[in-house]
Amino acid sequence: MPPSLREWLPEGHLAWFVLAAVEEMDLSGFYGVYRLDGHGRPAHEPAMMVALLLYAYAKGQRSSRVIERACVEDVAFRVIAASEVPDHTTVARFRQRHEAALAGLFGDVLGMCAQAGLAKVGVIAIDGTKIHASASRHSNRDYEQIAREILAEAEVVDREEDERYGEARGDELPAHLSTEQGRRGWLREAKRQLDEKRAEEARPRALAPRAAEGRKAPIGGRARCGVPSERRL
Repeated sequence: MPPSLREWLPEGHLAWFVLAAVEEMDLSGFYGVYRLDGHGRPAHEPAMMVALLLYAYAKGQRSSRVIERACVEDVAFRVIAASEVPDHTTVARFRQRHEAALAGLFGDVLGMCAQAGLAKVGVIAIDGTKIHASASRHSNRDYEQIAREILAEAEVVDREEDERYGEARGDELPAHLSTEQGRRGWLREAKRQLDEKRAEEARPRALAPRAAEGRKAPIGGRARCGVPSERRL
């Protein structure tokens, strides 16, 4: 059997806290929407999407494109997403569709993080000043307001990246480098051109010593100008 990704994540990792917190939450609102609007089952399990967004935002990630990429490259994200990779459009639409519910839920999670002391030790990447101020007042509404601000930031980031990248994620390799065959062919040609360039640059350096040698006067082979030769006796 292949190794489990869950074994790669330390027991004390924030991802486990987020997963456990989501398990304790009432997620009926996230499921009910799909049953009522006639679209059938969601593309990804809502509980997973909720945990994924909460973890990403708690770690300071606002971009849906970064979240998509992290689901491929980051072990903690892969554990939370159960090795699924929701694309950035799906992530953004889920956030937009459930913004109000996410704000309330994320506010609760932030409150629990503050109560557990995770903000003080820098485990969560949220403005510590805001967290500590809310903790001093013990107001869930304050945490929910922080969550709403984070969701608003995520919306702005996604909108800017949509304008910049269109439908693309933004970090894709060019089409001719996206396959093994294409990469190998391009690299071989690039290396050939590099070798030719180095050879051309080496030629003048190789010829320079020969040219300098040709300009040297042969030892004893030429009389000194203006100096008469000695008269033989």
